[in-house]
Amino acid sequence: MTVQDILAMIDAVAPFETQEEWDNCGLLVGSPRQEVSGILFALDATEPVIDEAVRLGVSLIVTHHPLMFSPVRRITDEDYEGRLISRMLENRISLIAAHTNLDRAEDGINDVLAALCGLSDISGHDFFRIGTLDSPVSAQDYAHRLEETLSTVVRIYGPAGQMISRVGLCSGGGGDSWTDASSAGCDAFVTGEIHHHIALAAVDSGLVVFECGHFATEEPGIRALAQALQNSMNTLKCNVGVYISEIPAYSFPQQP
Repeated sequence: MTVQDILAMIDAVAPFETQEEWDNCGLLVGSPRQEVSGILFALDATEPVIDEAVRLGVSLIVTHHPLMFSPVRRITDEDYEGRLISRMLENRISLIAAHTNLDRAEDGINDVLAALCGLSDISGHDFFRIGTLDSPVSAQDYAHRLEETLSTVVRIYGPAGQMISRVGLCSGGGGDSWTDASSAGCDAFVTGEIHHHIALAAVDSGLVVFECGHFATEEPGIRALAQALQNSMNTLKCNVGVYISEIPAYSFPQQP
């Protein structure tokens, strides 16, 4: 099994051609011909995640968020991304990113989030999803449900006592999609991050907004991608170890 084989498997689940023009998905570091000894799935390729990959002895990291969003003119250990890329190359670790292609894919990041949010009759377009709860619930009770399901702290914008039935959502930094939720007649909007002034406008439109954290709304989708690839490799009877990062969100080494 090579890096190119894994790239093809991910492309079958979340076609790379569907990524946004500004995005940077696909094979970002390494060689497509490299043999895969194991795969580590993570939201980001941070230094602790690379440490974890080295410790596990894997040769491929698959992340949601890419590196090198902006043009790279040099790779040195004095630059944050330069250090990450250098360490992966030194340890013969390749990096694949599946970002906006996975956000919008069927059974991708936002479909997984919609299911975790307890929604049924799920529909939507691009990154936005909409669905209905089995029974109406107060905003406060729904926030508690989200905190338990997503293992996060939820910030509520709007009346805590408002009853909620129809919910729109967009994972990660999807706060701007509240207009889709409002247009669709939703009672609530769930996202990872939202700017304060945008949240105020959403509440003014009649929505209750639940800000659940970027990591919490996207990491479950990476777990689902790992499981999808594991299923594909099981079908092919391919014995490659698949791991999901245990590094907590925003965990960084302490500076001396």
